[in-house]
Formats: sequence, C-alpha cells, structure tokens
Amino acid sequence: MFGDMMGMMGKLKETQQKVEETKKRLDTVSLEESSADGLVKVTITANREVKQIQIDDSLLEDKEQLEDFLILTLNKAITKATQVNEAELAAVAKEGMPNIPGMDSLFK
Repeated sequence: MFGDMMGMMGKLKETQQKVEETKKRLDTVSLEESSADGLVKVTITANREVKQIQIDDSLLEDKEQLEDFLILTLNKAITKATQVNEAELAAVAKEGMPNIPGMDSLFK
C-alpha cells in the first residue's frame, strides 16, 4: 500500500510539472477573433493575454460604436481562449490522474 501511495505521489508531481509546461506553451498559442463585419480584430493567447487589436479607421469617428465593437470582440476572444486553455489543462490533468473509481467523471 505504501508503495502505491509513493507511486501516486510521484505521478501527481509529474502531472503538476506537465500542467506548468502546458501553461507556458499556451502563452505561445495565438487565437484571432473578429467582429462580425471584420472592423475590429483581436489576437489573444490561450492564456488570455491580449497581444494585438486592429481597428478599422472608419470606427475612429464614433467612440461609442468603437467601444461596443471592442467589448464584443474582446469577450468573444476571451471565451475562445478560455475554452482552449481549459481543454488543454484538463487533458493533461486527466492523463496524469491515478485510476480512482468515480473520479473519471470529473474530467469529462
């Protein structure tokens, strides 16, 4: 039993290291999101760091419209990045978890 516990602890430590490596890798994954008409484009990492915002010149004349476009497009980009982030981290965590009955449903 003690050997099993040591093996599980080692596996959990290995999984934690893989999760940290995955977080670093997700800094290099870029996602793009655009407004419906393409007037605003946002580039964001899978760790939800905004890298670039492109705004069409036509939006510079209407502050309120620009703010609305930015909010909508940034929220869509953040949602997409969160989905990628959570899927990647869940896959790594599930891969490294010991086989404990009933725990497999937590990572579906």
